[in-house]
Amino acid sequence: MKRRPDGLGPIVVLDRRLAKPLHRQLYDGYREAILDGRLRAGQRLPSTRSLASELGVSRMPVVIAFEQLAAEGYVEGRVGAGSFVSKALHGPTAPPTGATRPGRRRLPREVLPTVSEPWLEGTGPFRAAQPALDEFPAEVWARLVARRARSLPRRQMMYGDAMGFAPLREALADHLRTVRSVRCTAQQIMIVSGSQQALAIAGRALLSPGDAVWVEDPGFSGARDALTLAGARLVRVPVDADGLDVGAGIARDPAVRAAYVTPSHQYPLGVIMSAPRRLQLLAWARRAGAWVIEDDYDSEFRYDHPPIASLQGLDPDQRVIYMGTFSKILFPALRVGYLVMPLDLVARFGRIRAAMDNSPSPLYQAVLHDFMREGHFSRHLRRMRSVYAERRRALVAAIERELGDGVQIAGDHAGIHLVVLLPPGTRDRDLAVRAAQRGISVLPLSSCYASGRGRPGLVLGYGTTRVREIADAVAQLAALMRA
Repeated sequence: MKRRPDGLGPIVVLDRRLAKPLHRQLYDGYREAILDGRLRAGQRLPSTRSLASELGVSRMPVVIAFEQLAAEGYVEGRVGAGSFVSKALHGPTAPPTGATRPGRRRLPREVLPTVSEPWLEGTGPFRAAQPALDEFPAEVWARLVARRARSLPRRQMMYGDAMGFAPLREALADHLRTVRSVRCTAQQIMIVSGSQQALAIAGRALLSPGDAVWVEDPGFSGARDALTLAGARLVRVPVDADGLDVGAGIARDPAVRAAYVTPSHQYPLGVIMSAPRRLQLLAWARRAGAWVIEDDYDSEFRYDHPPIASLQGLDPDQRVIYMGTFSKILFPALRVGYLVMPLDLVARFGRIRAAMDNSPSPLYQAVLHDFMREGHFSRHLRRMRSVYAERRRALVAAIERELGDGVQIAGDHAGIHLVVLLPPGTRDRDLAVRAAQRGISVLPLSSCYASGRGRPGLVLGYGTTRVREIADAVAQLAALMRA
C-alpha cells in the first residue's frame, strides 16, 4: 500500500523551561499560524506521530494539542486521510502586518477633534491648574487612610450611595455654607469624580441633544469638551472686565438652555464677575427659563480681599447648579469633586450618576471626611493661602523685572495662576512649544479660545513652582521672547 505524504507544519519551538505545558505551547503555535494565514484552509497537517518525532517529544502532547484545535473548529480530521485546517476558515482572520489592507471599520463622526498640545505634556515650572503637592500633609493623609483601611466595614467594601458618602456630604455642606455662602443641605450634594464628571452629569440632566449653552470665551477647554459630549451646541460669549458679557450672549443667542460660568475667578483671565453682572445673569436665567452652571474651581485662594461669595448664594429661583473640586486644594489624583443642585432635581441627577459609575471610592470619601472633620482641611487651606501668596509675589516681581512694560499681568489677585498678556501679533503657541522644549510648561492663552484664535498671552501656574525656581524660569521665558 502506497503511504500518503505527510503534511508540513509551521515552525514551532518548544521550550521545556517554561511553566506553560508543551501541549499548550504547540496549540498556541498552530492556532497562531492558522489565524495569521501561514496555514490555509484545507491544508494538510503532519501526523501526530511524525510531528512528535520531529519535535523530540512523546506523542501525547501533540495528540492533546490537535484534539483541542479540532474541538475549537480550527482543525478537522478525515478518516484515513489525516488532519487538515478547517475549510470553514476562509483565509486568514488576522492578516500579517502590512500584507493586506484591513476591512473598513465604521466609526461615528468624530465629536472632539484631536489637537496637538505639547505644552501639556510636561510637568515643569508654571504648569497651570496644579497645586503645590510638595506642601500637602502626606503623613497626616497616610495615617488617616491606614486607620480607615484597618477598620473598613463590609458596607464600605460594597458599592456606595450614588450621591456619595453621607458624612462627607454633611461636612462639605457645613464648609460650603460657611466659607462660600452656598445655600444647601447635605441632601443637595452629590460627590463626583472631579469637575469633568460634574459637567457630564449636569449636561445629561439639564440638556437635550442640540440644546444651546453659553460658554465663556476664552474659557476652560475641558468644560467645552464635556458639554459637547453631552450633545450641547456651544455659543461662545466674550468675557470683559465684569465677567461673562450677558448682553453679548443675548445678542448671539437668547434661547439657550444653560450658561456655564466661572464667576469667582474666571478661567483663564482671572476676572471676577461684578455684582451687577451677576444679578443680570440671574435675571436672564429667570426670564429665559435657563440654567446657570457655576464652576467654583479655585475660589478659596484670594489674596487682597476675602473670598468672593458664590453666585448660587444670590439665586432666589434655584436655577444655579454649583460645582467644585478638591483637585486644586488637595491633589488631583484624589478624583473627588461635588455638585450642589436644587432638591427637586436630586432624584434626576442621582439616577444619571448611578447609570454612569455609581460613586467614587467610599474609602477615600471616608478619609476625606476625617480630614475635614478633624481640622486638617482648614489648617491646610490657611497654609496654602500663605504659600501661594508668597509664590505669586515672587512671580509678579520676576515678570516685572524681566519683561517690564512689554507685557501686562492679569488675574493675579486670586487662584493659583496668572496671565501674561503679550503684544498683539505674538505667536504664543510657538512660544509655548519652545518653552516646553526647555522644560517650562506654560499654556498659550490663544488655546483657551474656542476658535483657537484670540489675544496672545501665557497662562502661568505657580502652584507647582517653588519661590527659588521662579526667577530662573521667568528669565528663560524672557530670553525665549527676545529671541
